[in-house]
Amino acid sequence: MTRIYIPRDSAALALGADALADAIAHEAAQRGIAIELIRNGSRGLLWLEPLVEVVTPRGRIGYANVDAADVVSLFDAGFIEGGAHPNHVGVVDEIPYLQRQQRLTFARIGITDPLSTDDYLAHGGLEGLKRALAADGDAACEALIESGLRGRGGAAFPAGIKWRTVRGASAPQKYIVCNADEGDSGTFSDRLIMESDPYVLIEGMIIAGIVTGATLGYIYVRSEYPHSIATLEAAIQRARDAGWLGDSVLGSAHRFELEVAKGAGAYVCGEETALLESLEGKRGIVRAKPPVPALVGLFGQPTVINNVITLATVPIIFARGAAFYKNFGMGRSRGTLPFQLAGNVKQGGLVELAFGVTLRELLYDYGGGTASGRPARAVQVGGPLGTYLPESQWDIPLDYEAYAAVGAVVGHGGIVVHDDTSNLAELAQYAMHFCALESCGKCTPCRIGSTRGVEVIARIRNGDTSTRQVQLLRDLCDTMVSGSLCAMGGMTPYPVLSALDHFPEDFGLDTVQPKAAAA
Repeated sequence: MTRIYIPRDSAALALGADALADAIAHEAAQRGIAIELIRNGSRGLLWLEPLVEVVTPRGRIGYANVDAADVVSLFDAGFIEGGAHPNHVGVVDEIPYLQRQQRLTFARIGITDPLSTDDYLAHGGLEGLKRALAADGDAACEALIESGLRGRGGAAFPAGIKWRTVRGASAPQKYIVCNADEGDSGTFSDRLIMESDPYVLIEGMIIAGIVTGATLGYIYVRSEYPHSIATLEAAIQRARDAGWLGDSVLGSAHRFELEVAKGAGAYVCGEETALLESLEGKRGIVRAKPPVPALVGLFGQPTVINNVITLATVPIIFARGAAFYKNFGMGRSRGTLPFQLAGNVKQGGLVELAFGVTLRELLYDYGGGTASGRPARAVQVGGPLGTYLPESQWDIPLDYEAYAAVGAVVGHGGIVVHDDTSNLAELAQYAMHFCALESCGKCTPCRIGSTRGVEVIARIRNGDTSTRQVQLLRDLCDTMVSGSLCAMGGMTPYPVLSALDHFPEDFGLDTVQPKAAAA
């Protein structure tokens, strides 16, 4: 019996994967060919979706961009044996885009059946959890600190320090909260984990609970991810049935339960304290800090709040050891990050590599340049509030500190490419408009500053390019950076100032206008 894999993640479904699976099953039955159809997760090579894989003695042979209309010709070409066809891309593991990656967190995506506990165990699953169960909690926190793992949601705070704080806190109840409110433009790594390898996230959260003494976890998923929510809920039930969750985790004295919470769609709920407010059933408004959530978090109790990639990376660190993970990366940025190539790029998808790779390498060695074929002009890194980097900065290594040195952020690893037809002044104005729409409204710099920012940029674009007007925009940005309660208002000036500094001609300026002294 031939085994055929067809992805079941959102990207493949949007391109007709369900109809394709039905067509392949029907055609195989018509021809009397015995097949086993497995709905795997995506490999992250999104420009090839739907990517059908057929298991052969040579490996898993791929057929890219397949739709239902191609099925008859695939069978006629002998694709069951890996036969030649216009959609044939060879052994999937040998595709250069995939072969050159360093997949640690994403080692299983696209390879396994996302809901098969047997598949997960066969590919190294629960090794980290078993080690955590046998370890001392204090030592486990120190090992996580030693690994160098920092929050992958953008803030880059050391995960082990957060865990150690929660472990040391005295409270009747502690929580593990996973921030899966992935709202940045051009990002999809969280979604790929949830839909393609949900058990690695579940395992990471169980480990966090055991180490810190938390007994209840919540995965806060944005409402726009219905497939992620359905996959997680099914995986949690199967994990519970297998004894991974409940009153006795893997037969131990540790208890841990897990629930999925659906977010209400507000971008600001990606900020950890606004998320906690929403999870408590209240409006998502940013809390003032201190106190930090590690001490006073969900329902006022000590709470570990990490994003999906942070928690999904924990199992391999515990399974392979801190030294193994720390061996990847550079400086204080250790391990790997899933970079997500999107926007005007020929080969969009997920690329997991160690910190230190450059934008130029990602854009051309992996992305294949722009989809339009025109020269790339600017790349926004770190979501809609990230900096626009001109070509002169594309060789800076992707590292938290190296990017901070030039006023940029790595953030969640989202990379959005723009070609030479893009107007950066228009994009800067949109950033301010986006902030005005999505601000929770609690602090004045964000609520009022973004609205005034839209107006000032509009005046400049309409011809008032006086030094006074440009200085007003810079002063406004400085107030937002320095006075906002959270990164919503504090980072909105990043795309604005980078566009103003590197692409002044789009604002109608001959040269870069002088910066404010405070900036």
